[in-house]
Amino acid sequence: MAETQMSVTLIAHTKLSEDFATQNEIDALRYNFTVNGKHLEATDGQIVALTAIRTCYSAGKPSEIFEKEGDKYFRQSASDGEDGTEADRLFRHITRSGHTSTLEHITYTFAIEGVSRALLAQLTRHRVGFSFSVQSQRYVRFGSDDKTGGFDYVVPPSVTEDKQVSEMLTAKDAFMQAMMFIQAAYDQLRAAGVPAEDARMVLPNAAATNLTMTANLRALLDFYGKRRKGRGAQWEIAELAEQLRAAVVAVDPWTEPYFDAV
Repeated sequence: MAETQMSVTLIAHTKLSEDFATQNEIDALRYNFTVNGKHLEATDGQIVALTAIRTCYSAGKPSEIFEKEGDKYFRQSASDGEDGTEADRLFRHITRSGHTSTLEHITYTFAIEGVSRALLAQLTRHRVGFSFSVQSQRYVRFGSDDKTGGFDYVVPPSVTEDKQVSEMLTAKDAFMQAMMFIQAAYDQLRAAGVPAEDARMVLPNAAATNLTMTANLRALLDFYGKRRKGRGAQWEIAELAEQLRAAVVAVDPWTEPYFDAV
């Protein structure tokens, strides 16, 4: 039983198949090019996005679009006077016109750890484009003598030592006492023969959980627009939004302007 902190790790994201990469001579699953003297690399996500977008407007087959149109979009400067390549211009045009269903083909899978059940309740309200696999309080035992050593918990930043609940008790002390009392109650219920699936009823919203989450890019942009910092979201889910954004932008830098725009 311990206070815990949020951790977000990107497990996987959209990758080109080896057959497609070989067919299109994409070395090491990357397409290298130079525009205005600057060396650039198209990510697999960009190539998938180009293929999906142009499928809607091209007479060509999806398997042939990159081979026939890749140079046109990735090796030429943007014709709209903005930054990047023609591919960037196309992505901007599609996003601004609302045709973002084409971004649903790009997915990311995350390990999200040390978040509260309160956050989970908010997160799972975002259903379209999301998949969740959550640590079970029914099958995982959270007794003091179990492998978990008890339930971990998230302490809100507003629960601090400088707030007084009483003359002798700070807000942080009161919170910690409540966590210890709940742990003791859970242990007592289990010792009395109450099944874990019923004993868990006493566990608080602060109880920490872990999950694996997969989401497509369109869904993540929508989530970020609603939950980003400064939009009135609770602190924990706002922090999650920022960490998800950072993980996506790290592997697909081209997405950064779209997160900025929502």
